[in-house]
Amino acid sequence: MSWTDYASAPAPGTPICAASDIEGAQALSLTTERGSFPLLLLRAGDTFRAYVNACPHQYLPLNYRSDRLLSADGTKLMCTAHGAQFDIHSGEALQGADCGLDAVPIEVRDGQIRIASTG
Repeated sequence: MSWTDYASAPAPGTPICAASDIEGAQALSLTTERGSFPLLLLRAGDTFRAYVNACPHQYLPLNYRSDRLLSADGTKLMCTAHGAQFDIHSGEALQGADCGLDAVPIEVRDGQIRIASTG
C-alpha cells in the first residue's frame, strides 16, 4: 500500500508544522478537507523523514501503546503494539513485520515542513 492510497492522503504542498517543532520521532494527525491522516515525523539532525503512522503488521499506529517510538540507540522505530522494528532512514522492516513503513514525501521550506510533490 502506498501513502497515496489512503483516502485522507494530503495534497502536495499541504503544510504540516514548523521544522523547529519536531525532535526525535513524533506521531500526529494531519487534518485536511480529505480527513485525518496518520503521520509519523522524524528528525535526525537537519534531516527529516515522514511515514504513514501504521504498522504494516496490523495497521495499528506505531504509538498505539506509548509515544516512545525510537530505540535506545535512536536508529530504529518501534511499534509499541507488538515490537516490530523499522530503520529510521528507510522505513525498511528490520524485525517483526513482513514489509516496511510507507514513506511520505516531505520538504522543508522557509522553516515549514510540507507534503512534497511525488513527481
